[in-house]
Amino acid sequence: MAKSADPTRYDQGVTAATETTPLLLALESDLTGQVYGEATPPYSNGHANGKTPNSDDASPDTADDGEEEERPMPYLQILLLCYASLAEPVAYFAIFPFMPEMVYRTGNLDKSDVGFWTGFIESLFSLVQMVLMIFYGRAADRFGRKPVLVFSLAGISVFTALFGLSKTLPQMIATRCLAGMFAGSVVTVRTMISENCTRASQARAFSWYMFTKNLGIFIGPLIGGALSNPVKEMSSVFGNSTFFANYPYALATFVAGFVCFTATLTSLFGLKETLNRPGTSGFKRKVELSTWEVLASPGVPIVLCIFAYTMLLALAFTAVMPVFLYTPVDLGGIGFSDRWIAIFIAVAGGSQSIWMLLPFPPLQRRLGTGNLLRGCAIAWPFMFVTYPLLNELLRHNRNTAFWVIGPLSTVFLSGVSMAFACVQLCLNDISPSSSVLATVNALALTVNSGVRAVAPVAFTSLYAAGVKTRFCDGQLIWFVLVALALGLNVAVYFLPARAEGRYKKQADKKAASDEDGEASG
Repeated sequence: MAKSADPTRYDQGVTAATETTPLLLALESDLTGQVYGEATPPYSNGHANGKTPNSDDASPDTADDGEEEERPMPYLQILLLCYASLAEPVAYFAIFPFMPEMVYRTGNLDKSDVGFWTGFIESLFSLVQMVLMIFYGRAADRFGRKPVLVFSLAGISVFTALFGLSKTLPQMIATRCLAGMFAGSVVTVRTMISENCTRASQARAFSWYMFTKNLGIFIGPLIGGALSNPVKEMSSVFGNSTFFANYPYALATFVAGFVCFTATLTSLFGLKETLNRPGTSGFKRKVELSTWEVLASPGVPIVLCIFAYTMLLALAFTAVMPVFLYTPVDLGGIGFSDRWIAIFIAVAGGSQSIWMLLPFPPLQRRLGTGNLLRGCAIAWPFMFVTYPLLNELLRHNRNTAFWVIGPLSTVFLSGVSMAFACVQLCLNDISPSSSVLATVNALALTVNSGVRAVAPVAFTSLYAAGVKTRFCDGQLIWFVLVALALGLNVAVYFLPARAEGRYKKQADKKAASDEDGEASG
């Protein structure tokens, strides 16, 4: 038997994970460009623009960047919103390091069935989110962003904490579904960030947001990995605790729930409402578009499709990766222990955070959103090819090469995570109306939840089939993922012109046009 990366782990096991991969939609101008009263409704960034975005060729980017920069970004509000966004991935990913073991011990299952049940639990969570997402979007448009956000964070705080008290599979399913019922934060945070930003500052704001989300992916597994089984792992402190002996995963979920609770308090007392109600912003709001009208708006369907494709790749990878890391080397995996799985997820999340915080803003400004998204699409197949290569290195006892290539590829290829921010900005630019911003957000999140409801079970089951049949040494899943990643390169070819995000170039063209006009005058 080939040596595993962790010599203590040779068991065959399967688990699954999903990702609350973020999305965003932002404000845009009124569909008709009509003037109401004495003011024109603000564009997607709050900047007045009389041009209609009703055609794919019409660009909302003609606003003067210099004028937008005169409205400074409210840093405190953005930071509070980023902290609110930190809560969800911490709560979501904290269970991943111990989820396989918890399902195995709680359900008294065969290890070959662990992947199915973990995927099933996460799929139910996503199905609940999908059903309620439009409701939360409509509620945020009607009652305000802040009430929906605070209510959602409070709910997910409670049921994240309770998850660790589950003693049966039905209890695990129930608490996870109840946590999924409080999905409003994923609708409102992106909306409120957009409403606090101008077009010139949105890339920077969302780089902070993505950094924080990925920081949550870094912190969450550390909480789950470090605080599960405290009686055994921290015997000097909890060795005599009967409670934690009976509930070995409660400490981790309590801490994750507490992080959500602190975000609830900071949002409640620190955030300002961003929804412009009639009579509060100097203009009358247009009658809201129906959900179907929003969905049928020019450019929205194709951008939603590209968004869904990107999320499919992300969710497939996130679902398969813990399974791959947990599976023994001779069956096609890496053979990591729970601790090493937590470290890997944390390193990947930290690397994604750095890519979003540092390279993304200048790359987006220089290349444009569309070109940067195409670059990520090109890199994605290469990332998927790396993992079966790592398994082959361990099969042939090339452990030194594994520990050199593995960490370096994880850090550098995490740059594909910039695609998440790119599709968010594409959705931001293609959004049809400010009056239904949260509804548009909810549509995209519904698409995301639908993909997430299918992806964990589908891809972990496909992975398990590859392991059982020993197809190409258990690497069937990577053939499928490489093929899917190549397909994204075709999908981004159809990105609408309005979603290209070349703000700087368009601002320069406008400035040159203005100079020519002054010269001719």
